[in-house]
Amino acid sequence: MTSTAIADDVGNPHHVRRWYVLAVIGIAQLMVVLDATIVNIALPSAQADLGFSNASRQWVITAYALAFGGLLLLGGRLSDLFGRKWTFIAGLLGFACASAIGGSAQSFEVLVLARALQGAFGAILAPAALSILTTTFTDPEERGKAFAIFGAISGGGAAVGLLLGGILTEYLSWRWCLYVNLLFAIPAALVALWLIKNVAAAAHAELDIPGTILGCGGLLLVVFGFSKAETAGWGAPVTLAMLGGAVVLLVLFFLWLRRATHPLLPLRIVEDRNRGGSFLTILIAGLGIFGVFLFLTYFMQQNLGFTPIQAGLAFLPMPICIVTASIIAQTRVLPKTGPRPLIVTGMLFGAAGMTFLAQLDSGSTYVSNVMPGIIILGLGFGMIFATAINTATLGVMPQDAGVASALVNTCQQVGGAAGTALLSTIAATSTAAYITSNGHSRETAAAAAIHGYTVAFWVSAAIFLLGAIVGAVLLRGGPNQTVAAGTPQVLGDPA
Repeated sequence: MTSTAIADDVGNPHHVRRWYVLAVIGIAQLMVVLDATIVNIALPSAQADLGFSNASRQWVITAYALAFGGLLLLGGRLSDLFGRKWTFIAGLLGFACASAIGGSAQSFEVLVLARALQGAFGAILAPAALSILTTTFTDPEERGKAFAIFGAISGGGAAVGLLLGGILTEYLSWRWCLYVNLLFAIPAALVALWLIKNVAAAAHAELDIPGTILGCGGLLLVVFGFSKAETAGWGAPVTLAMLGGAVVLLVLFFLWLRRATHPLLPLRIVEDRNRGGSFLTILIAGLGIFGVFLFLTYFMQQNLGFTPIQAGLAFLPMPICIVTASIIAQTRVLPKTGPRPLIVTGMLFGAAGMTFLAQLDSGSTYVSNVMPGIIILGLGFGMIFATAINTATLGVMPQDAGVASALVNTCQQVGGAAGTALLSTIAATSTAAYITSNGHSRETAAAAAIHGYTVAFWVSAAIFLLGAIVGAVLLRGGPNQTVAAGTPQVLGDPA
């Protein structure tokens, strides 16, 4: 360990138990990430059991996304103000209670309420977890290992959720896709009570009420606008109203941040070139990644005849590759090269993987035509997510760790919501156009669906190419070093 790290660890209440802290944080992060896909698998069974309509079905997903995406910045700032330990534990226990309500729901309304509560407590939990990780690991080598594990969970947890959701739904009940969160949250909360020390680095500050209203309101409208675009269309009045209102609120939010005494999101967090570039690349990667899970799940079940469990197992090469690439990138490459080469290479891998999957047709098989693309994408995601999350929180002052961590999750959430809406619309439009051009038949319908998927994969490839360009322009090369607290470097600084 370096002398700098030794000095940094003086006064670090988690240093001796840091790897146990990482284990607890990893469990919490896995729970939050799993929930993004595990409920999707359970949704058809829940709909049949509770008897709600196809039009209402989207609210089971949207309620969670709205609460989570809209409240993340507030949740991150609360952990800075009132202490990371207690916000972390409150998030875990609240998430567990909401999951229990959802699992036992006997009506659609109760299920939607439970999902909204899950999102709200997830918005408290996720930033607290990442901010604890950020302030616990200060030695560069150990930080690399810790963020490799955390990034692997963030990038691969969704694929694991597909498998776990399929197993629970097929062999137990859709309700266990919610109840399972209790097995994660309650033990983690009990261990955290003993393991984690409370730190409230910004306890002297005040909560920025106007900034909270503007920022959280703007993000809520962003997520809601994208969800309506997916179901009602991009030109629908409600979609345009929501996205237009979001632009207005977020512009006002930015203007307010420039004059607020204790802003909800201090601009010094994003003014560092590497951090600002990392936030943007997380957003872009979120835009492109959801095409993999969404359309490959459809393809494997509808065209290859896989069961939900088989489809989940088919995704397993991805998290394995993510873990492998994350560990190598964070421990051996990032300290020597800085984030630029890793993120640019990861984005190019993402583009290559999507291009490979864009060649799918009715004669494709899993081993020859799907698995290689999944492996390429897994390697790319392993280079992108761990590196970007590590860099986005590197050098952040302790009093800003919570809200900086929240911004990481916000970029992932907004990118995912926008990507799902965009790619779903493109796939649906391409499918309809194919049927119009080739006539209506069972064979045409199957070919049209695959055509819609492949067009979406081509768009995803273009998104990852854009991410490579953004990474090359904004991120710095050279050894990865912590920016001195209080001396942010602006995005225009030379490389």
